[in-house]
Amino acid sequence: MMKRTTFLGIALLLSLSLVLGACTPKTEEATPSREVIVDKETGEYEGGEAETESEENPTIRIAVLPIVDTLPLFLAEEEGLFDERDLNVELIPVSSAPELSQMVASGQADGMVTDGLTVAFFNKEEIQMQIVRYAQKPIADTGHFFILAAKDSGIATVADLKGVEIGISEGTIIEYVTDRLLEKEGFSADEIQTIAVPKISDRMALLGSGELKTAVLPDPLASLAVLQGASIILDDTQSPEYGASVYVFSKKMIEENSDAIRNFVEVIDTAIMFLEEEPEEYSYVLAERQLVPAPLLEGYVIPPFPSGIYSEAEWEDTLAWAQAKGFLSVNIPYEDVIAGIFLP
Repeated sequence: MMKRTTFLGIALLLSLSLVLGACTPKTEEATPSREVIVDKETGEYEGGEAETESEENPTIRIAVLPIVDTLPLFLAEEEGLFDERDLNVELIPVSSAPELSQMVASGQADGMVTDGLTVAFFNKEEIQMQIVRYAQKPIADTGHFFILAAKDSGIATVADLKGVEIGISEGTIIEYVTDRLLEKEGFSADEIQTIAVPKISDRMALLGSGELKTAVLPDPLASLAVLQGASIILDDTQSPEYGASVYVFSKKMIEENSDAIRNFVEVIDTAIMFLEEEPEEYSYVLAERQLVPAPLLEGYVIPPFPSGIYSEAEWEDTLAWAQAKGFLSVNIPYEDVIAGIFLP
């Protein structure tokens, strides 16, 4: 997460190997974010439901990216919170968003932290995955996604973005957030010009060299880009409805092991309470699990984590965007993908 006032505290020499793990479509390198791509003709990650045997004390397998959104999961494991509830939780590390989705689609994992757009793609033919709660959301001073302008690009205001090609990865939350943020600023469809740069490392390099005047990056890469001379033109801090991440599980796991999922959600709530009460106490988890690159750790402020669940308005907007873009041709009822019964 990035606060506008903390850029000067970020070291210039950030090792990209630590952070290039998830914000990618299928061909993109590993970058720690949540975007996932879908093919307009065949779709991505359609795979079967996770095969989960119903048992008294099932193993809940969760594929996890090394991103701050997953901090409560790792804290719960470190502090033995799952054991206190007699839960068998296996956290399966993955390095990219495609791998994340493929683990669940193939049945090697029962759940993950992802975004609403990915959930829509999973459920385009039948309901396979359901959302049980929020994982993270942008807030007033801590954003997830940033539209950046290159140094000496001549772009200084949002209005300057009209007709300028913005580097994105297509069919992902990156493209969704970009469109929605600019539309909210009054841009018409023909004023939003994007160019596909799937690899986030390429997006950063082209932005840094000035060959790409603007690009969309997730934090913490956005922080590095700013220190290298880029400037923030627009971000999602005032539009939390677009950049949320969520905890999801296979429908089969939820139906056959509802008590275990209920206890899991309660453990996440407890972990978040710990973070709210003594955030500094758990900074060690960020380092041990490499959720934040080492140069950013000193002075890093753990962001707040939300309660609640993906709203119907968020879901309907996600669907509307995917349909307008040609990624989806079906309506997926909100009540079919939301499992809100586990929230207090």
